Amino acid sequence: MKNSTLYFLLFALVLTSCGGQKKNENLLEGKTEREQISLASKLAGKVQKIRVSEGEMVEAGDTLLVLEIPEVEAKKAQAKGAVSSAEAQYRMAKKGATQGQITQLNAKVSGLKEQLDFAEKSMSRLKNMLKDSLISQQKFDEVFAKYQGAKNQYIAAVAELTEAKNGARVEQQLMALGQQERALGALDEVGVAEKERFVKAPQKMSVESITLKEGELALPGYSLVSGFLNNATFFRFTATEQQASKIKTGQEVSVLVPNEHKSIKGKIAWIKPLSAYANITSAYPDYEQGQSLFEIKVIPFNPEEAGSLLIKGTVQLDLTSNNK
Repeated sequence: MKNSTLYFLLFALVLTSCGGQKKNENLLEGKTEREQISLASKLAGKVQKIRVSEGEMVEAGDTLLVLEIPEVEAKKAQAKGAVSSAEAQYRMAKKGATQGQITQLNAKVSGLKEQLDFAEKSMSRLKNMLKDSLISQQKFDEVFAKYQGAKNQYIAAVAELTEAKNGARVEQQLMALGQQERALGALDEVGVAEKERFVKAPQKMSVESITLKEGELALPGYSLVSGFLNNATFFRFTATEQQASKIKTGQEVSVLVPNEHKSIKGKIAWIKPLSAYANITSAYPDYEQGQSLFEIKVIPFNPEEAGSLLIKGTVQLDLTSNNK
């Protein structure tokens, strides 16, 4: 009988204690969060130099890592050679023959013109002799054939000289120009790849972790450096649907930071439902079993005011005071 009375008193004490510590439904507890960023390389290479340390604050544009990519230097030399060759081809197609070639062609045209004049005079003399039957038709036909050959050679030489002075055809010039632009594009591509050797901070951030050491191989897309954005702090709370119904997106609220003994003003960025597996279904939940939960994100108006807060630090949101 005495033992039964003792157990009853202990059970009543436990119930009284639990009742006195009942959770405040209007007070949400959350965590301080900060947007994370992960930096990776587009090309494979070895880590040549690490210029920062974990926990260090860096500015936008600061070099965090330097990679060694030997293939870039080889491709750069190839691209420069291709550019030089393409530029020379284009200049030759645009300017045409050299002055020495022009001189040779002028001499060739002059020589063929003299041969043509001589053949023409010879044909005229033999033509008169043919009329007087002093020579045979066969002899005249042979001289006439030589005249036609000299004439055709002269016409071809004149055309060759004209083309040399005017340069290559427009189509050939455009083709050479296309080859030059293609070579320049390949050189620019190598320049872009060369810049990928330097892993730089895209904006102000604090370095959280460096995954590789000097001398290790970095593969394309592999995370090399991860960190937190300094001016991207926000607060995250989890609420039931009854609690979430007391606030709305865009509403201005005050978030209490107990460890700092201060409050920070901000606005509710969004209220979104959590997945079904996140619903409370434990044996002794704080809320009703099976009800939906919502995630609330609060963004401070002044990012610098929240920039010094500890990540994962506890914060509170009073639904009563913020609903007025």
